[in-house]
Amino acid sequence: MHLDVENIIRIIGAFTAGGLMGIEREFRSKPAGFRTMILICVGSCLFAILSQSFTNNPDRIAANIISGVGFLGAGVVFKEGLHVRGITSAATIWMAAAIGMALGFGFYQIAIIVWVFVMATLLIIIKVEEYIDSVKQVRLYNISYNVNEYDYQQLEAEFDKQGIKYVRNNLSKQNNTIKVVYTITVNTEKHEILNKMMLENPAIVSYDV
Repeated sequence: MHLDVENIIRIIGAFTAGGLMGIEREFRSKPAGFRTMILICVGSCLFAILSQSFTNNPDRIAANIISGVGFLGAGVVFKEGLHVRGITSAATIWMAAAIGMALGFGFYQIAIIVWVFVMATLLIIIKVEEYIDSVKQVRLYNISYNVNEYDYQQLEAEFDKQGIKYVRNNLSKQNNTIKVVYTITVNTEKHEILNKMMLENPAIVSYDV
């Protein structure tokens, strides 16, 4: 395979696309950042170029790229309480590989269009997601109190008074301490009110979210 101008353009395009996606991830302090996105996009592009030059079945290498990127994506996903973190980063890795492959196979127009949609999703649509999260959030509250000083009925009366939606998941006792677990579904403002209420209540031994 000789080094031609078109292949150089494909590699440069993959470097640029991956770099711009990586800047957004780096700015938000996500696990797959600037260098990672560049390497994934350029690597996928190079594999696509090589698959056309050295194999009779380019789809075989393309399929293996998808599998390999899947392992990379799985490495940035982790669970934290009720929430799963890193899914957007994993999806961005997947899209970086797809755009790199499209450039490597010479589908410039579709690669540019998809890249624009990806950047719009990361930069603009996230604002919609943040607004939805501010309107409605689901969190798990673990609350402990002394059995001789308080009871869950008083606690739930406070929830009702503040208009807080809740589901009692578990109630347990150890010595003189009662532990109750709630799923709370309210907006950000109500969560702050609830946190203040927990901190100011002397009967609450401990709580975590």
